[in-house]
Amino acid sequence: MATSTTKKTTTKTTAAKTTEPAAEKKVTKTVTVKQEDKKKILFVASEATPFIQTGGLAEVIGSLSTALAKTGKFDVRVVIPLYSDIKKEFRDKFTYLGNLYVHLAWRNQYCGVFSYEKEGVIFYFIDNEFYFKRPGCYGYFDDGERFAFFSRAVLEIMPFLNFYPEVMHCHDWQAALAAIYLKTNYCFRQEYQFIRSLFTIHNIEYQGQYSLDILSSLFDIYGKYQYLVEYNNSINLMKGAIEVSERFSTVSPKYADEIKDAYFAHGLDPIIRNNQFKLRGILNGIDDKGYNCELDSHLFKNFTPDDMSGKAVCKQELQKMLDLPQKPDTPIISMISRLVSHKGLDLVTNVIEEVLQDDVQLVILGTGDYQYESYFRDLARRYPDKVSANIVFNGDLSRKIYSGSDIFLMPSKSEPCGLSQMIACRYATVPIVRETGGLYDSIKPLENGYTFANYNAHDMLYVIRKAVEDYKNKKEWAKLRYRAAMSDFSWNKSAKEYEALYLEMLK
Repeated sequence: MATSTTKKTTTKTTAAKTTEPAAEKKVTKTVTVKQEDKKKILFVASEATPFIQTGGLAEVIGSLSTALAKTGKFDVRVVIPLYSDIKKEFRDKFTYLGNLYVHLAWRNQYCGVFSYEKEGVIFYFIDNEFYFKRPGCYGYFDDGERFAFFSRAVLEIMPFLNFYPEVMHCHDWQAALAAIYLKTNYCFRQEYQFIRSLFTIHNIEYQGQYSLDILSSLFDIYGKYQYLVEYNNSINLMKGAIEVSERFSTVSPKYADEIKDAYFAHGLDPIIRNNQFKLRGILNGIDDKGYNCELDSHLFKNFTPDDMSGKAVCKQELQKMLDLPQKPDTPIISMISRLVSHKGLDLVTNVIEEVLQDDVQLVILGTGDYQYESYFRDLARRYPDKVSANIVFNGDLSRKIYSGSDIFLMPSKSEPCGLSQMIACRYATVPIVRETGGLYDSIKPLENGYTFANYNAHDMLYVIRKAVEDYKNKKEWAKLRYRAAMSDFSWNKSAKEYEALYLEMLK
């Protein structure tokens, strides 16, 4: 088999010079450790920036691996599938390392291995055109088989690469089988016996559930190990990874607590509670260099937390771009989100017309369920001077909205971590969030935003009106948005917590 390397609606803000002191610059010390003494970490995931991304998982893999490598204490490597959607500009730089055949039940499939080094992290790409030469990453009838092959390939390439990690860090259900295979099919091989596994849940809603009928024929798991993955008379790969891993984690401390409850756990709460002694919650960070109001080339004008004059320009130009009246003293409330119910859109549609009775403008960006797309299009039609509904996915426009808005609304029903509220802070846009998951852990009332606890439309309405009223006090608002802009959401803190967790696992 041949190898393959292929693969509308907006407002304005006044700039106020804050009296807050400039933040003290932190000096990060890099520890020099001999290569042979570095702890070996292997990330196993279905996507990673900058190569392929469908959501926040990719950003975590790309940013956390880099932050850990920069400490100088870890030999960090990442393995993902070689999707056809990975851009040619990257594929042309990949190094072909060779190929092998991966045995999975009755199959014996070709596996090509490519590598690429970036910022101290070595990325490996698993090539098989039958499984991965398709548009996108997910959504195929044979996703179970595709990621079973991928997980098995991860274990098979270790002797090929002569790289046996001390911690194999698996992410979400697509990589769950790597942890399961490690502790079942491979547990009798001497070179694999000292590999610890950490499994991270990014979203517990997606668990990798399949019929027990295909346990052996598709997943190559047989009777004596069935109990590990069996749950509610079906296969549950996430459940299996939780059971076999030395530790498992989520992407925020609050979410780690929430998933012990049936309301958040999508049926897995008994498993979470039974294994809570090995559960950790570590808040994700964001790429603070990529999301930087001082350097971001997408902005109409750059600015800094100490000089917000450029943010006023961003607001004016955003209003102009979205055909909204250019009113500098009218707050722009924005939402950048998938338009689906668990993002709190039922709350928004319930009271947004009451919000629009005040002097505000509303900007929506995103795609999703037809009912919400239609609702916001119609809202923009009925309130042309107040609402801009942009039913698209547009990265450039999102940066312009983050930087040109005054208030960012994120009333999610559940949110494992959330990145948008952190990004909004980076652009001095004050978030309003519901106290759930990572929203609770990252946004603190009147420190860097506004919060409400109950999943209730009028509780949200009260807080929105409070923020709009506070916006009129320019001096105090300038201090609040300064504190928002100075919030530390870098990966440095998260990387230290993962470092401590890895070392705890290795004791």
